[in-house]
Amino acid sequence: MPARDLELQPVEPPDVPEDARSRRLRVVGSTLRLLPFAVIVLVVVIGFSTPAEVHIGPLLAVAPALAGITPGQRRTPLVAGLFAALAMILLTASGESRGSGEPLVTLLAILIVSLSSWVGVIVRERQERIIEDVRSVAEAAQSVLLSPVPRRIGPLRVGVRYRAAAAQARIGGDLYEVILTPYGARAVVGDVRGKGLGAVQTAAAVLSAFREAAYEEPELPGVVRRIAASMSRRLEADVEEFVTLVLVAFPVEGVVEVVNCGHPSPLLLRSARAEPLDPPSPVPPLGIVDPGLFEIPVLTAPIRLGDRVLMFTDGIVEARDPQGAFYPLAERAPDALPGVEETLDRIEHDVERHVGRALEDDAAMLLLMYAPQAGTAAEPAPRAAGPADFAGPAEPVE
Repeated sequence: MPARDLELQPVEPPDVPEDARSRRLRVVGSTLRLLPFAVIVLVVVIGFSTPAEVHIGPLLAVAPALAGITPGQRRTPLVAGLFAALAMILLTASGESRGSGEPLVTLLAILIVSLSSWVGVIVRERQERIIEDVRSVAEAAQSVLLSPVPRRIGPLRVGVRYRAAAAQARIGGDLYEVILTPYGARAVVGDVRGKGLGAVQTAAAVLSAFREAAYEEPELPGVVRRIAASMSRRLEADVEEFVTLVLVAFPVEGVVEVVNCGHPSPLLLRSARAEPLDPPSPVPPLGIVDPGLFEIPVLTAPIRLGDRVLMFTDGIVEARDPQGAFYPLAERAPDALPGVEETLDRIEHDVERHVGRALEDDAAMLLLMYAPQAGTAAEPAPRAAGPADFAGPAEPVE
């Protein structure tokens, strides 16, 4: 395979300007930081507006308490407590807060709440630093587990989107990879049952086995059996993990092969249609039944210039709107733009609009556009596919 077919240029996310949501969050954070001091002003105003018999001073202790739970610096509770104490002294000096010992009790309450809030802020900052350290380790593990994909590999333009359900951890059980082998370009997308370190361990075993077997096994069923054997060797005996996955290969020009092990079928996006590349017969996920005990069917279908194969995990199709309806990927995907990145951007934004909140599961998409080069090292610019490039939905090649 000529070296020019593989352009190892990791997909870098474009610089995205601050969106409306980020601006709203920044404004809300600034407003919350001013809230304790607004409470002090309000209490003072009410104190001067009510009779002396109405004891409003104890409400000043709310200010340092709010300062401890709103975003800000660690000294904010102490500053809020100082201003609250000064306000209490002002109310007392003006005769607006009377009673046997009440001003002293209120000042003592302000002091206790201020110190408690200050300690709480220190503890929270330490916890946030620990979380940030864990997050950095997770990001490093993720970068090793799921390396950046090239923009082009062999006859394919490639794009990927990944989002972990635990947004702060940025790591989950979904996996993907696309590589160039002596048998053509091959890709895999999978979903490990569960989350956490067990899922990451299983995903690492699957990807490691795929990267090795894809170079050595001439047929996709052989790759599947190698992955299953590797999982059984590497995982501990008491680890009950299984993985659904789908493998896609482009062995020769104009042909795509698919093997599916209990995973959502990839979609062939052609013109305004989305055709599922369903397997001839179902195969269970790996880790449940030894695939060496049965034949693994391979779907073989024609693929044409400009066709796109969309591989995804169930975090996309099982994303629910507030009424509980699943995201209709097969209906929405054909409306996407012809480019790889544009297609993924549109689908990702459409899923977010459909759900209206953070996704509850890991979600990954791998898009492969069939665009073989005509003997030149330079990558041609993306173009919209025309009617001459398509000949209806994919039919199995006999």
